[in-house]
Amino acid sequence: MKVRKGDRVQVLSGKHRGRTGEVIRSLPSERKVIVAGVNIAKRHTRPARATTQGGIIDKDMPMPVSSVALICSTCGPTRVGYRFTEEGLKQRVCRKCGGDL
Repeated sequence: MKVRKGDRVQVLSGKHRGRTGEVIRSLPSERKVIVAGVNIAKRHTRPARATTQGGIIDKDMPMPVSSVALICSTCGPTRVGYRFTEEGLKQRVCRKCGGDL
């Protein structure tokens, strides 16, 4: 998966199309990501113990990684490519401008 935790992404499809946010969590086995402030569901919870409070909680839900695009600092939403450095390390690059991500 080319999107990691901490990446800035833009939503490409669905009811949240056009919104941007930071990836909170990446779920590679399910091919999904959780983006902060996007795809929020209401969760009704009851108090479990004396310390936890019940009520309606907003919960960030996973969305498919195919419906988000990584945001390049110079050219905006883009696809991700790879390049190998002189040390042999794999580095992510922007497909539009060729800059590092």
